[in-house]
Amino acid sequence: MPRLFSYGTLRQENVQLATFGRRLNGQPARLAGFRLESVAIHDPAVLSASGKAHHPILRRGGAPQDQVDGVVYELSDAELAQADRYEVADYRRVEAALDSGGLAWVYVAAE
Repeated sequence: MPRLFSYGTLRQENVQLATFGRRLNGQPARLAGFRLESVAIHDPAVLSASGKAHHPILRRGGAPQDQVDGVVYELSDAELAQADRYEVADYRRVEAALDSGGLAWVYVAAE
């Protein structure tokens, strides 16, 4: 099963229910090498699901303190595709190493 590291709105129960039709169970995790910023969201469906006009977004960082706390979820392939549809064009999915070991998909700035 694919693993997804979430640091933003995909951790919200209402977003999980709207996106996956269920509440996800995950484990705390940390991702090094990235810093957390914010992006304005304009997609009406995403705005409705999250209730937020600005979402967190990750950008590569170079400082030792650049790390982000989040949650790792195990998803089905179909659920990962649903997560892809939820994330707007400002994001792209990449695979990254977690501090605890192993790899997980994560959505980062598309630039």
